[in-house]
Amino acid sequence: MSYVTPKEFAAKMVDAGESKVFMSTKDTLIRAYMAGAILALAAAFAVTIAVNTGNFLVASLLFPVGFCTLYLLGFDLLTGVFTLAPLALLAKRPGVTWGGVFRNWGLVFCGNFAGAMTVAVFMAIIFTMGFSQEPNAVGQKIGVIGESRTLGYAAAGGAGLLTVFVRAVMCNWMVSTGVVAAMMSNSVSGKIMAMWMPILVFFYLGFEHSIVNMFLFPSGIMLGGEFTWADYFIYNEIPVVLGNLVGGLTFVGGMIYATHFKESPKRNANVARNDDVSGVPAE
Repeated sequence: MSYVTPKEFAAKMVDAGESKVFMSTKDTLIRAYMAGAILALAAAFAVTIAVNTGNFLVASLLFPVGFCTLYLLGFDLLTGVFTLAPLALLAKRPGVTWGGVFRNWGLVFCGNFAGAMTVAVFMAIIFTMGFSQEPNAVGQKIGVIGESRTLGYAAAGGAGLLTVFVRAVMCNWMVSTGVVAAMMSNSVSGKIMAMWMPILVFFYLGFEHSIVNMFLFPSGIMLGGEFTWADYFIYNEIPVVLGNLVGGLTFVGGMIYATHFKESPKRNANVARNDDVSGVPAE
């Protein structure tokens, strides 16, 4: 049977978190680098579709191809380890410490950033014919995105920072739902279908994803966007990373852990007849 019950995939989440905490430095960095690069390519792909077709919905429908590819290849995004790694600590897995969790987060951040930056440089070369011409239409659009999502937030002051933070929370609520949803199926097609839907939602609604932004904003700076590295980190990357952490760990990892991994005793347990019924969702 391809469907995995919530109680079963909750245990898989804890196992996955433990595995990531104990992963070697080499493997963590390589997998994070490749995840950042593939997601950056997907972002470039989506922006190109939006510019060439004038239809952002089409771009949103196709963007999840990158997320599905990196997940199936076993690569790691910061948004995913934000959700999974702490669960092994909550479950008191032997040897798992906050130091190990922070180590994993730090290495994955560095790997994701390096991968996204590699693609940012390569795509900037492509968009400008090796920096010998003005950026093409796609390159110009990337520059505008960077300006509006740094200087636009800065102009709104505290309200802007609150908005970018909440957009980041909502982003990883959806993205990590995609990570977890992939564990609901044992088939490749089932995993892809389950991942595709929440990723489509996050992208179309314009939520803030820290790794996508590792591509868009450095690219925007290289392509002539009127904002600085300080603008990028202060008004986007730092609050987005924090929002992604809160969204994934609180609304996905924490909730599933609390109700499916650490399920409370049932009321009137003496008359309950089938313990598996609680794992069947109400429709």
